[in-house]
Amino acid sequence: MNPTALITGASKRIGKAISQHLAVNGWNVIIHFNRSAEDAITLVRELGEKYPKQLFSSVTANLSEGHEVEGLIPSIVSKSGPFDLLVNNASVFDKAYLRETSEKLFDSQLDVNLKAPFLLIRDFAVYCKKGNIINFVDTRITGNTSNFAAYTLSKKALWELTKMAALEFAPAIRVNAIAPGVTLAPVDEDENYLQNLAQNIPMKKPGGVEPILDSIDFILKNTHLTGQLLFADGGENLGKNIE
Repeated sequence: MNPTALITGASKRIGKAISQHLAVNGWNVIIHFNRSAEDAITLVRELGEKYPKQLFSSVTANLSEGHEVEGLIPSIVSKSGPFDLLVNNASVFDKAYLRETSEKLFDSQLDVNLKAPFLLIRDFAVYCKKGNIINFVDTRITGNTSNFAAYTLSKKALWELTKMAALEFAPAIRVNAIAPGVTLAPVDEDENYLQNLAQNIPMKKPGGVEPILDSIDFILKNTHLTGQLLFADGGENLGKNIE
């Protein structure tokens, strides 16, 4: 029987790449989306045509609404049984310094980036009882730059939650995290945007999604790994060389 993964924010960008990668490796995939229904439906169809012996489906939930988050995993398990992997990939990423951050902006970042993963991690433990959880944080958590203050705080807290959950749920559930860096350009920027950013990191080039996918493979293969953070960031977390 093929293992099954639930990936949040799975219809576009990094989430889509993870869905495709797991499908290649024999996984059934449950694609979560909020507003991108058409993209999710298209991806489910494409994966189903390419891998007819595997199961692909989509589920919707607004991760900023607690009651929708709390209904997600119980609904999946009631229909198709426990699954094997939860990937907390979905996030919101809004710029504001501390002094500029409204209560609404603060809540939007914490609700999606921390509260929703917290509830999903809890429910995975309760309803699925065993397997793997992978949380996506950000290489920003190693610093204290405040231009994305609420976002960065939410990701710092998600890393702490990763360790807490890893300790509580072992050995039945392994919980690890991945911290991407310069990966994909924003939808309104071209590739030059990434190339310019990458000049400030040790590896001097954007990573793309491959380092993230390799990190997922490593986590899933290494069955003694829990409570750990893999930086898929070209060394950005190390800081800058002084020349």
